[in-house]
Amino acid sequence: MKPKKIVITGGPSTGKTTVINKIDALGYTCLHEISRDVTLAAREEGITQLFITNPLLFSDRLLAGRLDQFNTANTLEKDIVFLDRGVPDVVAYLNGTDIMYGENYKETCNAAKYDVVFIFPPWEEIHSNDNERYEDFEEAKRIHQLLDQTYKDYGYTPIIVPTGTVEERTNFILETLNIS
Repeated sequence: MKPKKIVITGGPSTGKTTVINKIDALGYTCLHEISRDVTLAAREEGITQLFITNPLLFSDRLLAGRLDQFNTANTLEKDIVFLDRGVPDVVAYLNGTDIMYGENYKETCNAAKYDVVFIFPPWEEIHSNDNERYEDFEEAKRIHQLLDQTYKDYGYTPIIVPTGTVEERTNFILETLNIS
């Protein structure tokens, strides 16, 4: 039996990675965000911001990586697997640009189906930037809307994770899934 695949998504600097790290620390299986890895690998190739320089190449790499994570999740002998972002995140970010992307993106979103999607809303009090996260708060709000709409377009009903402490947010997710 394949495990339930639970996506945790949200715009930049919403606290989602901190919460997924907490879920991981509690002993649940988590597959972590790969976009920083793609960004850092591109820097090693001499490309400072791959998403800005060549957004389609960046997205191709993310799509392949997220599909690999989805397939990996299916091979794990676990009841549940948490993923820090899902395949539709790639499409959502591209939808925020004027870049044309291939049907393979839509086909991959339709083929890689998750069981539950949690979305973290923009939260100005914790928003910050760093070398890989360059979006300001207004851009973070726009990305949230793109993520929410894209997941809905693929048939999901994203569950909004309320703001609060890491423990409160973690408990909300685990209680919603009836696994706490």
